[in-house]
This record gives sequence, structure tokens and C-alpha cells, in this order.
Amino acid sequence: MTGYAAENGDTAGVGEPRGDGQTAGGEEPRGNGSGIGRRRLGGGILALGGALALAPIPLAAAAERDAPGTVAAQTGAGMGSEAHRPERRPTLRRGSATRAGLLQGPLDQLVREAEAYLADSPKHPWYAGAVLLAGRGGTVALHRPVGHAVRYAAYDESTDTGVEFPVEQQIAMAEDTVFDLASISKLFTSILAVRQIERGALELEATAASYLPDFAGGGKQAVTVRQLLTHTSGFRAWIPLYQEPTREGKLRMLWNEVPASTPGSAYLYSDLNLISLQLILEEITGRTLDRLLHDEITAPLSMHRTRYNPPASWKPKIAATEDARLPWSGLERGLVWGEVHDENAYGFDGVAGHAGAFSCAWDLAVLARTLLNGGVYGRARILSEDSVDLLFTDFNTAFPGDEHGLGFELYQHWYMGAMATPRSAGHTGFTGTSLVLDPSTDTFLIVLGNSVHPVRSWRSGSAPRVATANQLARAVPVRPERGRTAWFSGMASASTATLTLPALPLASARSRLECALWWDTEPGSDRLVLEASAGQEWRPVPFTTVGPGHHRPEPQPHPEGWVSGWSGRVWHRLEADLSAWRGTSVRLRWRYTTDQLYVGRGAYVDSLRVRDGAATVFDSDRARDAGRIAATGWVLSAD
Repeated sequence: MTGYAAENGDTAGVGEPRGDGQTAGGEEPRGNGSGIGRRRLGGGILALGGALALAPIPLAAAAERDAPGTVAAQTGAGMGSEAHRPERRPTLRRGSATRAGLLQGPLDQLVREAEAYLADSPKHPWYAGAVLLAGRGGTVALHRPVGHAVRYAAYDESTDTGVEFPVEQQIAMAEDTVFDLASISKLFTSILAVRQIERGALELEATAASYLPDFAGGGKQAVTVRQLLTHTSGFRAWIPLYQEPTREGKLRMLWNEVPASTPGSAYLYSDLNLISLQLILEEITGRTLDRLLHDEITAPLSMHRTRYNPPASWKPKIAATEDARLPWSGLERGLVWGEVHDENAYGFDGVAGHAGAFSCAWDLAVLARTLLNGGVYGRARILSEDSVDLLFTDFNTAFPGDEHGLGFELYQHWYMGAMATPRSAGHTGFTGTSLVLDPSTDTFLIVLGNSVHPVRSWRSGSAPRVATANQLARAVPVRPERGRTAWFSGMASASTATLTLPALPLASARSRLECALWWDTEPGSDRLVLEASAGQEWRPVPFTTVGPGHHRPEPQPHPEGWVSGWSGRVWHRLEADLSAWRGTSVRLRWRYTTDQLYVGRGAYVDSLRVRDGAATVFDSDRARDAGRIAATGWVLSAD
């Protein structure tokens, strides 16, 4: 496969702004939709002890609206609207980790992790270079280039080596280096589609054929706009549209394409979904996709380094991609540098719904901040808060593991690492790019690498994406439930960590364990288990947890004695009945186990107490008791 659809399953693996903040066009809606009001969707999915529960998770920007350093933003339904009182939303500025509410140590480690992949990993460098950008709220706390934007002139397949440019012709990576975003382009197409849904010009549940009658060929008459946005249309991953020399021939291939599965019955990531959506957008607006991108996203947000088909004057500031030749590429092009890498996008003259956009890290950070703000940046609004919510809401609940908002992937540990939560949204690009937004912590991470330079076969898996995301997740402090420190499990993969209390004699029928618990693990694969032993064998202890709330939340039972998934980044109060060990001396322990692939933010335990009727036989707040805890892999942590 030469197309970019391979990226999603890779687990091994500008014009000038208008200045008025208004959208161009003003086309009339088709009249077949009622806009966003018809589908006010909210909430998210919390994984609690392996079970899923619907719960609202508001965008983290709400907590930032009155933060120091933010600027006024209009919050009306359209950009520049005066219908509502201005609210304060953060815009980006550079600042320290402290100002961002992050820890400096993990950010330093993030850079070291990224630099490690400039060396052989394991056989070849994962990328020639990268630009890293990480922030929280309105503060960009890390913006760092590493390696080279241009290093290789060609690839020698006979020796599997890169042919380097002379040193004086190589170009170091810079903060403002522009990258071929590859499939991150799909996010722009998706946002443009949601804008049309918001206006009522596009209906989420309408069929694609109702806008493009020829689309119905091959049995696709039932495919809906929502299915295109969530990759449930039945399209196969990719077809070589570029082999047809004319646009008409390419469209004929698309019209005649037969679904690989019944629309709505399965998830299959496909470039064809977003190419189809591009054609719908161009049909209903009368504007080309590159014009739509400029008029409705990049100009209002002043993203001056984001566009399709960058001009030749940009080339010295663009990261090179691949020495594109047969058989690994579908086309004989030589070194691709300053032009779109994807073959099908190249066949569409560089403007395609699935690939082709170029951008830099700062511009993508502006887009990230806009979405975390609920669709507004400064005085420019590109989406309503309800529309943004559609990007962060899982429409694929029927396909666990393939969570998807409208265009945005959700909860994907394979590249989001420990930043993955049920509302974490993002995307990757085949060229080595990725974007992750976590509304629960108001953090964002952009990793732009040229991992197909000099050839796509050198890159394997998504290790740099995961490593950097893990470090940004670790940089968000978790404050102890009480006191100055709490026990932290760490974030190591393929490990087991135990936190063991001393043997405690229990005499009462009302003995119990109480503590505070915080957890975030890879769902199902990694577990935090409460166990007890009155001899040699350990067995799970059932318990209940109660999250915070003003209305006495219902206790959540964990009858198998373990939790996995996401606790909502809040402390829960735990209670476990120990009456089964009455008349014995029992040891209790927390056992945290992870597999070899991905991890979450880890687990924290605080305020451990064991009560034997009215007596407290163990209290971790007492120095004498705290000193009797045996920790293997767990550490006391202030954050």
C-alpha cells in the first residue's frame, strides 16, 4: 500500500488574512438540514473499573476564561458577532513550565526522548528531524527543533542508506519549519464540514449521494456524511486514484468504488472518506478546498504558514520528505521537497481532503488552542462550542477501540500515549506528524517529524509520539489528596509495582480499608488491583469508590478488586470491607501491572487507613505507620 491509510493502523507503528474576522462566501444553505441545534451532543465516556459510563466532560477552556493573561473573545454564533458579552479565553504566548502549570523535569525529558530517535531506532533514525511544541492553557512551555529539515539528497536501495547532501547544503530544523502534514489535513476538512453542519448547509445524517448523485455508484447510496467523518462508510482504505491521468477519471474510480462492508457496520480508516467529503464541500459552497481553508480557518486565525501548495519561496523553510521512486512509491518523482508527498493528493494537484496541507508547529498550536477554547481564538470564532463538542464526542461507541469524533480520533494510546483520555482528540500523518489535545488537562502536543526522509521504510511504529506524549502527561502534576506527598506507581511499561502494608490483626466484623485513589491506565491491559493475604497466597479484595461531587455520587462497585481505564483525573474515596479476615493477621497491597505496549498516567494512593471497628490500626499519616509500608516500584511524590 502506498497511500496514507496505512498510518492509522501503524501500531508496531497562504494568503493574507482578511482582517475583519468574518467568513467569506455567505452561500445559502441547501435547506435539507437544520444545523447544529438538531444534534446538541455532549458528554464523554469515562472508563471506571473497566466499565463505561456516560458523563459530561466540559472543555477545559471553561476554567481558563478568567485566567490572567487571557484576552477578550467574541462568543457569538458567528465570527465577530456582538450578540454575546465577550469572555476571556487564552491565546498563545511563550512562557515557563511553571506559568503553564507544568513540571519542567518531564519537559526536559520529552526533548531527550525525541532526540534519541534521531539515532538508529533500532536500525535507522525514526526521523531526520522534528519540531516539538507542548503547552497548557495559553502558555507554550516548549518549542524545540531537533535534527535536520533537509539532510538526504536520495536513498540508495542497494545499501539501504541515505545519500546525504554536502554539509553546507543541509538545513537544520527550525521552530518555524513547515511540514507536509499528510493525514492531519483530514482535520481541516472535518472542521470545514462541521462549519457547514452548523450553518445548516450540510446535514450529518444525510446521504453523500444527496449532494453528489454520482456518488451512489457501486452501491454507496446509503453512505452518510457522518459515516464519512467517522470512517464507517465501508470504503476500503485506499485506491490508486493517481493512476488515472484526468480528474474525471479519478472521480469515476471513486464513483464506481464498491464498499468493502455494509455502511455503518464496521470501522475502516480510509482516505476515500475525506476525499468524498472534500467534493461535497466544494459542491455546496462553490469554492475549492484550498480557498475554504484560507477563508474559514487560516485567515481568521492568522495561521499564515498553513496552506496547500506552498509557493517556491517557502522551500528553504520546508522539511523534505521522500526520495519517491518505484517500487516503494507509486510515482517516480525523486526527492519530494516543497510539494505534497501523498500520491493521490499529488494527483489532485496538491489539494485533497485527506492530505496535502502544509503547516508549522505554532500554527497548529493556534488551532489546538482554538478548539480547546471552544472554537474561538482572540476575536475570531470558527466554530460554536456545540460544534467543537462534536469533534470530541465519540460517535463510534459500536466499535470499541476505534473511538472517533467528527474527523478527530479519540482515546488512542498508540500515539497519544498517556495523554489519551476518552476526550483526548488528535490525528497523525504518514510523513511523521501528530497532534494531540487533552481537554481534561487543557494540554496540547504537536510533534512534526520528517520520518519518510529519505524513505518511508526507515520509520517503524509511533514510538517518538508515544514517548513525548507520556512525558507531557507526566508534566501535569497530580496534587496529593491531602498532605505533601502521595504514593505514585510510576509509568513504566511491562512492569509490576507493589505497595504493601504490614500484617495487621483484625478482630472486628466491621474492619475496613479506607484511602484516596487516583488512576489512569491503558484500559483493560493495565490494572490496579487491591489484594489481601493471610498467609502465602494473595487474593483480590472487592471495594467501592466514590468520586467528588456536591450531590453525594453513588458508590461505584469493583467486585473483582481492580480498576482500569480513566478515573476522570480526580481523586476517589475508596472503601473495602475486610470482615472476611476477622480473627486473622492480614497484609494488604496495591499491585499495579502494565503490559509492554502503552501506559496511562499511572496510579496514586493517599491517606491509607485500616479501621478495626472503632480502632484505627493503621494510618499512613502517622510517621510510625508510614515507615512500615513496603514499596516496590512505587515512590512518594508531591506531583
